[in-house]
Amino acid sequence: MELKQIIADNVSSLRRNAEMTQAELAEKLNYTDKAVSKWERGESCPDITVLKAIADLFGVTVDYLISEDHEKSEIIPEPVKKRRFGNHISITFISILLVWLVATFTFVLIDLISTSFSLHWLAFVYAVPISMIVWLVFNSIWFSTRKNFLIISLLMWTFLASLYFSLLPAGHNIWQIFFLGLPGQAIIFLWSRIKGKPKNV
Repeated sequence: MELKQIIADNVSSLRRNAEMTQAELAEKLNYTDKAVSKWERGESCPDITVLKAIADLFGVTVDYLISEDHEKSEIIPEPVKKRRFGNHISITFISILLVWLVATFTFVLIDLISTSFSLHWLAFVYAVPISMIVWLVFNSIWFSTRKNFLIISLLMWTFLASLYFSLLPAGHNIWQIFFLGLPGQAIIFLWSRIKGKPKNV
């Protein structure tokens, strides 16, 4: 059988087994449903980067997509997927907790070394936006990027709050700094609404 048709049959089979429409698959891949339809009819073939994205989406290998004969072991079982998802959540939380561990260590160390320095509590203040950065990185890698809008918003506001609390002990009550968050939030919102043009191949 021709490679195009092998890929077409495999993509179609995986999509139907996942109870997904061509339009839904197209949206996840940022392509048009016409492109997916062409792939499944064997009229065109997705490039290697799209094949990798399809393989990741359905929990198979690229070799699975280009092979006519398959073994059941080639498909990643649902319990394995759930275990991986759970591991990703655990790694994300552990990484965030490590930020707070470093902040606590910094707080205790400064408290022991210098009794005259009274701003060591700022270690916890800056731990908040740093935690947002860590969350953003792992969310972009493993989870739904739709949440990035929320995370980036929290990152901006917590960073502004950190600056405010840093200047407050010096007698600078610059509460106006939070006004910077208004246009910033508008930019983040508009950025989140931008979607790449679906590709029609």
